[in-house]
Amino acid sequence: MFGFRGELERVSFAGFSGQAYSPAGDKGRFVLPPLFRKAVKESSEGRVLCLAKHERWNCLTGFGLSRKGELEEQLEREEDRALRREQDFDRDLRAMQLFGFIEVPFDDSGRFVMPDHLRSLAQIDDGLYFHGGGRFFTIWNPDQLAQMGEQWESAQAACNNLVAEAAAKGRKK
Repeated sequence: MFGFRGELERVSFAGFSGQAYSPAGDKGRFVLPPLFRKAVKESSEGRVLCLAKHERWNCLTGFGLSRKGELEEQLEREEDRALRREQDFDRDLRAMQLFGFIEVPFDDSGRFVMPDHLRSLAQIDDGLYFHGGGRFFTIWNPDQLAQMGEQWESAQAACNNLVAEAAAKGRKK
């Protein structure tokens, strides 16, 4: 159903790493691949996936509930930095951007329903490419990732390979 690569430390939550691909399932559901599912469970103390539109790239970000505290600290740092530089800082707007994520439940198999507005924002159709980013991971429509520049060639190659593997498995069924 999906391919994955990479490993996470088993001792404690060490961040999100690796790559995976998940084709769209029935009823508009997707599967959070095992590698990422385990890390989200560790960082959420349960089955809650936090999703938001990435602020610069045409993709989504995913993370666990443990990141809420980090986001508050990030907000404080950004406000302090702006004050030191005597720059305008709209704390309310930035807080809405940082905390505007959706909490999505997933079942033991990792199945979850992608909210329509996020699907639309990231132009998601029939599959998701997951790419680890430490404190978070990105979720891409493979076509959108393909449009990124040459600095993305490693992620693009991994995505292409995982999509091809999933298509080959689909043809065997």
